[in-house]
Amino acid sequence: MSIFIASDHAGFELKEYLQTQFNLLNLGTHNEESCDYPVFAKKLAIRLKNDDKGILICGTGIGMSIAANRFKNIRAALCFNEEMAKLARQHNDANILVLGARIISPETAKTCVEKFLSTDFEGGRHQRRLELIDI
Repeated sequence: MSIFIASDHAGFELKEYLQTQFNLLNLGTHNEESCDYPVFAKKLAIRLKNDDKGILICGTGIGMSIAANRFKNIRAALCFNEEMAKLARQHNDANILVLGARIISPETAKTCVEKFLSTDFEGGRHQRRLELIDI
């Protein structure tokens, strides 16, 4: 399993911090110059295969969530705390964790990533619901 990370300029600093805490494959941005979040959401979304996971970061997380969820087989979940990150994996089989750098602290982001990466999908009734989403 590979774990990819990408951000726009607003998420750059948080992305850099998380890279010091986890073994992540950085897809950019590589500086704080203004850039367009859909470019980085796409870069990450098209790289995910099988059991890969991703982390996307922008100012609020909303733009990255919208952009990433446009891609087939992507389930990007915007999470603000550890419980949301856990349930995103357990109930929704989210494969991308989205964080808002202007909304949560680096410490909270770290706990979200830890929980997201250590939680498995429960399947069962949740699998049936995911199948209803796929059109």
